[in-house]
Amino acid sequence: MNPTIEDLLEEAAVPTSAAASFDVGQALRRLAVDAAKAKAAPPKELVRAAEAGRRLPVISRWILNRPEAAAQIDRLARDTQDDDVQEEHLDIDGALVYGALLYLTGHPESAQFWWQLAAGAGRRAAAYCLHLHHLALGELKEARHWHHQVTDSSLDSEAPDADFMAFMGAVALYVRRHGSEATGPTAVLEMEIDRLATRGQCVIVSGPDRRLANRLADFARR
Repeated sequence: MNPTIEDLLEEAAVPTSAAASFDVGQALRRLAVDAAKAKAAPPKELVRAAEAGRRLPVISRWILNRPEAAAQIDRLARDTQDDDVQEEHLDIDGALVYGALLYLTGHPESAQFWWQLAAGAGRRAAAYCLHLHHLALGELKEARHWHHQVTDSSLDSEAPDADFMAFMGAVALYVRRHGSEATGPTAVLEMEIDRLATRGQCVIVSGPDRRLANRLADFARR
């Protein structure tokens, strides 16, 4: 005799435990223990991302506060206003500074674009900023790529080694805890970046102009 559909469904049914056998209190205690473990030891990737997110603003403020930053932005402003200038002839140090300013004023995608210009021309500081930027976003493949650009001695015999990178992290931690004279952008600089961000249709903030360069010079003279 062939089994009926009812017989097959009965055999396939998933057995269930009686409701009385489920200990709600014990289950809640297990959840509490798991939550405590997760809080006490977050995943390594989250720890690294959080640290990168704290370190990048410190590095960016240091770049922005260098004595030569205003002059470098001024040169970049002259380059970007020249319709005939080629990308490889842009002031690369200015692109590094401009990326830092954009990052600190809430335009990380545009900062990434200008940092990539500088890093592509061999500025390790820009590559380091990109490493931290992608690491903070959890984009590990991109973060490893830019870390390689910073530390690979085959690309540059004077590339910093792992000890130097650790030192940079220690400096950033010290500055975050104890402060420094490197300040963030003023409200005037933020307004200038907002002005540039609304100019044109591109999602990437356009290059700096002489007006921004003058404001940054005022910032440097404070």
